[in-house]
Amino acid sequence: MANINVEETLKKLSMAEKVDLLAGIDFWHTKALPQHGIPSLRLSDGPNGVRGTKFFNGIKAACFPCGTALGATFNVELLEEAGKKMGEEAKVKGAHVILGPTINMQRSPLGGRGFESLGEDPILAGLGAAAIVRGIQSTGVQATIKHFVCNDHEHKRNAVQAMITERALREIYALPFQLTVRDANPGSFMTGYNGVNGTYCSENKELLEKILRGEWGWDGMVMSDWFGVYSTTEAALAGLDLEMPGPTRFRGDQLKFNVSTDKVRTHILDQRVKAMLEFIKKCSASGVKDNAPEGTADTPETAELLRRIGNEGIVLMKNEKNVLPLKKDRKTVVIGPNAKIATYHGGGSASLAAYYAVTPFTGISNKLSIAPKYTIGQYSHKLLPLLGYTSKSAKGNQGMTMKVYTDGPDVSDRKVVDELELLKTEMLLVDYTNPKLKSNLWYATFEGSLVAEEDCTYEFGLVVSGTANLYVNDELVVDNTEKQTLGDAFFGSATIEEKGYYKMEKGKTYNFKVNFGSAPTSKLSGNTVLQSGGALRIGGCKVIDPKAEIAHAAELAKSADQVIICAGLNADWETEGNDRANMDLPPGMDDLISAVAKANPNTAIVLQSGTPVAMPWINDVNALIHAWYGGNETGNTIADVLFGDANPSGKLPLSFPVRVQDNPAFLNYRTEGGRVIYGEDIYIGYRYYEFAEREVLFPFGHGLSYTTFAFSDLSVTAKEGKLTVSLTVKNTGGVKGSEVAQVYVQPKQKAKVNRPVKEMKGFAKVELAPGESKTVKVEMETKYAANYWDEERNQWCVEDGEYEVIVSDSSKVEEGKAVKGNFVVKETYWWSGI
Repeated sequence: MANINVEETLKKLSMAEKVDLLAGIDFWHTKALPQHGIPSLRLSDGPNGVRGTKFFNGIKAACFPCGTALGATFNVELLEEAGKKMGEEAKVKGAHVILGPTINMQRSPLGGRGFESLGEDPILAGLGAAAIVRGIQSTGVQATIKHFVCNDHEHKRNAVQAMITERALREIYALPFQLTVRDANPGSFMTGYNGVNGTYCSENKELLEKILRGEWGWDGMVMSDWFGVYSTTEAALAGLDLEMPGPTRFRGDQLKFNVSTDKVRTHILDQRVKAMLEFIKKCSASGVKDNAPEGTADTPETAELLRRIGNEGIVLMKNEKNVLPLKKDRKTVVIGPNAKIATYHGGGSASLAAYYAVTPFTGISNKLSIAPKYTIGQYSHKLLPLLGYTSKSAKGNQGMTMKVYTDGPDVSDRKVVDELELLKTEMLLVDYTNPKLKSNLWYATFEGSLVAEEDCTYEFGLVVSGTANLYVNDELVVDNTEKQTLGDAFFGSATIEEKGYYKMEKGKTYNFKVNFGSAPTSKLSGNTVLQSGGALRIGGCKVIDPKAEIAHAAELAKSADQVIICAGLNADWETEGNDRANMDLPPGMDDLISAVAKANPNTAIVLQSGTPVAMPWINDVNALIHAWYGGNETGNTIADVLFGDANPSGKLPLSFPVRVQDNPAFLNYRTEGGRVIYGEDIYIGYRYYEFAEREVLFPFGHGLSYTTFAFSDLSVTAKEGKLTVSLTVKNTGGVKGSEVAQVYVQPKQKAKVNRPVKEMKGFAKVELAPGESKTVKVEMETKYAANYWDEERNQWCVEDGEYEVIVSDSSKVEEGKAVKGNFVVKETYWWSGI
């Protein structure tokens, strides 16, 4: 990529060429102007790995643990290492820009994309994101911090205004972005789909020009979220540089006309183009060539890093009677739907094709000297499990065979124009192309087979953006062609899951066939289909008797020395496009856990979810780990922690409430009348639970270890605007482990405004051998340690008085474990900027 002289190039561009630079040409690329030495940029999702340029049948990639798992590491050095690996992955994929990390705040446990973000605390999210950005950009690849700002739920996300006080906006929702600008200078920002206080983010001058570019002094490039632009003039005037994706909806001829008529003046257009040219110049440091091929880098070094990150993020929630770590030579039973499926990512932008994905059952089996017994116990799916994982293709491989045609199934001698072997039968086909297809209207068949292991009834399901029928042994079982009902899947563009049943006999072979018609065949009203090929999801599994399965699992557990239950959510439940309806585990799961734990007290529960779930059985179980969505190494990291090969050191990046009704956003967590009211103000997460003295299931920052630690010798020094917190951390147990010193600040005097009881202002993680002590230092600016947003002055205020510093191993301060000190601010002052 050429090293562009921005000012000279700007002078040479025609008005039409300038406008062409300000919108994508397709889903992932910007426009090249080779006559001026301007290359095309390639952008790629995302928050937990680099997808490449394909939704459908994409190239495989390194999948990192989800955002909340990254936040749970509380380890900025490790997150910087993760970011560097993401940058290297982007280069292999020929991408100049990574669309991540995500640092929206988890107002509620129900947020569909809550798993993508680092946590509920703006300091944790900001410092963590800054580390990831530094790592990414050290490779020359540019990071895109998102979604600016208050894009904190999915319900009608394109049609909602976040109604929020300026104080809550600054102290909670904008602060992580501010810290990332201060500490990492991300190359680009992505605007939220939503609006703030009446104006959409992509056309919000207050956010983009006044705060981001003005007050914070940031000089990067602002892009929209995909289809998150709603105007031509307003967005250009407000500071939105790049509309994505293409082909453009609001720029092109519309913007050219508006520039020619001075609705958007030439100097404003030049500001937008200059930001794009500067950004392209930054991207040249990556060394990635224009339209580079997409490759893979599945190396042992990548696997080692992903396993290390996963191990550090897993949280040991409870460990009564020292059930954990488990023994490798004992009779073991594994139960649960998340055991034999690797639940390694959430849904939406975070989903990608992993190089590989280790299941918990495989990871656990590899540790044991005696093979474990297994039963599913209960299902956890919201949509039926993907049929491709249990069927064989025409070539005898795991998966199904896809054949593509230009004609429908009514044409008897239609010709096959493409043939693919697919494992994952959840297909977003918006970017499927073939030179033999002359339009968006095309057809396909998907075929596979299985041999029934027992007499049973199978349930099949189809979700489609387009049309689809499913046949078993040539008998129509699911018809999703004529009567179609809009559902949530595929970003709200496809049908609900239509289902059907088929009886099977043990030992017999059953052939499946799905006839599919692309998006133009859809009967959904309101033109809700995405575009191009549409989408298809083929699911199926045997029908089980929930009560009988639970009884069988409990009986199996009685005969074991130790039991592992792998339960939780998956990408059906936690996904971009819709929020969860409640905090519950899938139906029947609570009953399974209670029954098995009662049958065998030596039971360890492994929960996977990206955000909190309810645990009505918590007092009946002795051991619990929270394993999030763990990326490629999911099963290995779970096994490492269960058997003590890794000592867990993760801390909860969000509070787990007892009930969803206890959450401060409970009454205000959906779009109503085109708005959502942030009625809890600054009191999200632990800030609310502590202020309201509301008990939680597990507090923010909670996480146990297989060893014990002690804090001592606290020293707090305030000098020349800097606050230095120093203490000794000692490993007082018998196993090597890591502890997080969490630094909270609590004002000792009544402020002009109500303030949280205390707020986290910094943290540090330290690894210690048994009996070892180390001095840990956490440094911060005093103006950040003691500040709140003064709405009367529109500035940060640091009031005079005494502030207590509390260093603890969680937000729940226990006497005898935490250490306390203080510092004094002698005179009140106000400040702006970063």
